[in-house]
Amino acid sequence: MDDDDEALHAALRQRISELQMEHRDLDDAIARLSENPLPDQLRMQRLKKRKLLLKDQLTYLERQLDPDVLA
Repeated sequence: MDDDDEALHAALRQRISELQMEHRDLDDAIARLSENPLPDQLRMQRLKKRKLLLKDQLTYLERQLDPDVLA
């Protein structure tokens, strides 16, 4: 692996880490919102959609790091 590949992998790992943190934060926000007896359904739906988008992005980036892994 050359320096360019190593730099790319380092950048991918950093971005994956950031997305994982945001994903966990959304988990926490959704949990807190659902504790409310009358949660804001529109906000909860938006948070869940964002969480799914993050999961898709994470999967894509992880495959860039290790493309030989079967899905």
